[in-house]
Amino acid sequence: MKKLRFAIFGTGFWSQFQLGGWQELEGVECVALFNRTLSKAEDLAKRFGVPAAYDDAEALMKNEELDFIDIITDVDTHAEFTALGAKYGKDVICQKPMAPDFETAKEMMEVTRKAGVRYYVHENYRWQPQFRRLKQILDEGIIGTPFRCLTGFNTAFPVFETQPFLATLKNFALTDQGSHQFDVLRYLFGEAHSIYTQIQTVNPIIQGEDVATSLLRMKSGVVCIQEISFSSPLEKEVFPQTLLLIEGDMGSIRLDADFQISITVGSDTQKEVVTMKKYPWQTDRLVPEPPSIVDCNQDILMDMLGKGKAETTGDDNFETVRLVWAAYESARQNRVIEIGKDF
Repeated sequence: MKKLRFAIFGTGFWSQFQLGGWQELEGVECVALFNRTLSKAEDLAKRFGVPAAYDDAEALMKNEELDFIDIITDVDTHAEFTALGAKYGKDVICQKPMAPDFETAKEMMEVTRKAGVRYYVHENYRWQPQFRRLKQILDEGIIGTPFRCLTGFNTAFPVFETQPFLATLKNFALTDQGSHQFDVLRYLFGEAHSIYTQIQTVNPIIQGEDVATSLLRMKSGVVCIQEISFSSPLEKEVFPQTLLLIEGDMGSIRLDADFQISITVGSDTQKEVVTMKKYPWQTDRLVPEPPSIVDCNQDILMDMLGKGKAETTGDDNFETVRLVWAAYESARQNRVIEIGKDF
């Protein structure tokens, strides 16, 4: 079978994990890397055995035979490279968050539609094994009908040391982590009916918000309380894990640190631990993401090969993008925003 050929745009911190994830799969081959600083592209190419490196994006598109491009650049350049891929008729995968604002996200959706290219967003959190297991438990009806969910991503881990550009973003916690957390809630419970959000900036050295607290009412009736904080020193630092409690009319599911799941029905509680596959290209701290990167890539690849429908298409992820920017609007107006009506 002929391998699909692709290029990666952006060779910053996250690209090593994305490229490592692609190299776990059959039927696909990275043939070129682009970065504004050529030496960074060359270093990553040498490390992963990629044959070509460029600092000229247009030259890459002209010179290489490609089936798709994978964009892992800063969010402010996502639209530029999405348009470039569309211009050359190549399918596009874009790292989350899709865009720096809602209007730009709309434009990116339109440019790919007009070009007739397939558009995907690499939203991997829903592919983390612990969330797939939670979805399985919910679908089995073990805790009955869920009515409330409390989910928290709270940390004081020094993320600005490995990704200093995050400190310069005027919109941070909701775009960086809310895009993940809201997508997980959509995956577990369906679409949102409304959202109310409050944001705070605790760390004085950053430009955007580092704390966000949201209340979502889902169309399914589930009420979700979603916490994000990058400024919370806790007894046990579990970055980058999300902790979660789901309550149903027959029982509850608790996701605790280190992927321990407790399922309670009546007076009986069953416990299990979700194991994570390890890869040679991951870091010690990066535990749930690597298997989700591989599985998200695999899901998109199967769609490209005509063997299934990807979960994180541009159309699907646009609803997560809508939630993120509805949350900002809620915080700005200090009121509940009804999805599809107010935003």
